[in-house]
Amino acid sequence: MTEGPASQPVVPNTPPLTPAWPDRAAWGTAQSLRAWQAAALEKYFTESPRDFLAVATPGAGKTTFALTVASELLGRRIIDRITIIAPTEHLKTQWAEAAARAGIPIDPNYSAGQGRTSKDYVGIALTYAGVAVNPLAHRIRTERFKTLVILDEVHHAGDALSWGDGVREAFEPAHRRLALTGTPFRSDINPIPFVTYAPGDDGIPRSLADYTYGYGEALADHVVRPVLFMAYSGEMQWRTRAGDEISARLGEPLTKDQTAQALRTALDPAGSWMPAVLEAADRRLSEVRRHVPDAGGLVIASDQDSARAYAKLLKAISGQSPVVVLSDEKAASKKIAKFADSDDRWMVAVRMVSEGVDVPRLAVGVYATRISTPLFFAQAVGRFVRARKRGETASVFLPSVPNLLLHASEMEVARDHVLGRKVNDDGDIFGAEEDLMNQANATESALGDEMMGPWEALGSQATFDRVLYDGGEFGHEGEVHVGSEEEMDFLGIPGLLEADQVRDLLRTRQSERAAKTKRAKAPEADSVAQVSTHEQLAVLRRELNGLVAAWFHRTGQPHGVTHAALRKETGGPAAAVAGADLLRKRIDLVREWAVRKTS
Repeated sequence: MTEGPASQPVVPNTPPLTPAWPDRAAWGTAQSLRAWQAAALEKYFTESPRDFLAVATPGAGKTTFALTVASELLGRRIIDRITIIAPTEHLKTQWAEAAARAGIPIDPNYSAGQGRTSKDYVGIALTYAGVAVNPLAHRIRTERFKTLVILDEVHHAGDALSWGDGVREAFEPAHRRLALTGTPFRSDINPIPFVTYAPGDDGIPRSLADYTYGYGEALADHVVRPVLFMAYSGEMQWRTRAGDEISARLGEPLTKDQTAQALRTALDPAGSWMPAVLEAADRRLSEVRRHVPDAGGLVIASDQDSARAYAKLLKAISGQSPVVVLSDEKAASKKIAKFADSDDRWMVAVRMVSEGVDVPRLAVGVYATRISTPLFFAQAVGRFVRARKRGETASVFLPSVPNLLLHASEMEVARDHVLGRKVNDDGDIFGAEEDLMNQANATESALGDEMMGPWEALGSQATFDRVLYDGGEFGHEGEVHVGSEEEMDFLGIPGLLEADQVRDLLRTRQSERAAKTKRAKAPEADSVAQVSTHEQLAVLRRELNGLVAAWFHRTGQPHGVTHAALRKETGGPAAAVAGADLLRKRIDLVREWAVRKTS
């Protein structure tokens, strides 16, 4: 049976928010409407807008909110059809399953070519890419019915002009449009269809949300879990395409290229850094499972080869084979669903679970990908924050790379879509040049690994750096080795704690360790401290790099230029392999420069 223009959806005649609705709530959401959902729902029906943008942190329950709106609009006969747009095939199926539990039958297998679907369905689910293929066919369908269009993770409509143009053409005639997102919008100049923009104080247009519910608010309401970011540093060694052997420490001031190469070295499965971090993450998962028996872990990898290699390492560490999910596998969705319903320890994926996919039991993550944009980072972390009951905590292990640490410290910062530079009468004269620059930057970003040439990782060692939580940093003085008691002070934090208890425990463990260290050193106060050569060199390199960074902020002179000038005056090799006496000479020289400039 097929639907016709006059066919009516199968919906109840009474208002749909019956006691049965909470029992059919979307997978993983609360058993009743949360305060923010009720407030957003009230605002929606008070204003009754054609377009509504809801920005809510991952795990807050956007699906339940949207399906509640849809159910109410159907019950009031304001609409008679629903079209759901999702980023991926897996997510459109997930939407259809969630809608079925809410009593709204959705066809996730609809294609524009078939024209119609069974009249048993109230609506269809599509992907943004599917809409872009034939927007006219979807426009015709949208015009035939009073349609509500739900645009899930609407920022994807700004990913490519074809997607945005397709969405605009297909759904411009829609009776109602409900846009959802849970992540920071992109900082580009592609306006997102059906989103309102207004100039900020700086004159730059920014998106305006009709309702915003951030991570900070959700954490205070116990809607999401508190996230502990476990940052790991360590020494990296690699050989460049020019044949130079470089040694650097993650987290120290480096050039952009050196930071990228150091990160790539750290994530190399053949090195020592990844096995050490995976072992630490597995220990953390064991601790969490003492209180949350079905807690699971997820490793987000850069590519398929790395994912398979990480899975082998995890099997050797945990004794269990992880679930490996690759984006081009037809069975990927089934693997994710099976993992979600099991009590398996680990899943390893490339990008398949970076956004929207709900596996509520995920509690420990390893961020092992070179992608470091704010958008992707927030999407990835969003997989771990969904709360099932009060007290559950999430832990995400990540490299001590400056931009990742910045993203972690800004978890509670709400962001809007910023449309690039301020537009004025004279601005467009630079348009052509800026377009060329943007194309060049995009090419460089896409081909970054290839441009490195015959790059080779020589070795890596991991050390525990610090914990980032609630805008603060917690750690221990000196170098903390993997597997040490100092590291376990943080890996052994119970898996069931309230947010304020986590903060208090972090402070307590940090202060107790500091007091213990001070007592241990007290008898040696009159003696010369014995420091290993490795530790001494590490301290001197950190001091030198810190002074070079300060010189950069003072003069604007790039770090590499400053290091080259120091090397020219003092002689000897690069700082990464220089001896202690040479490092001290360079430290003294930078300080001398600072005195001269001050004079």
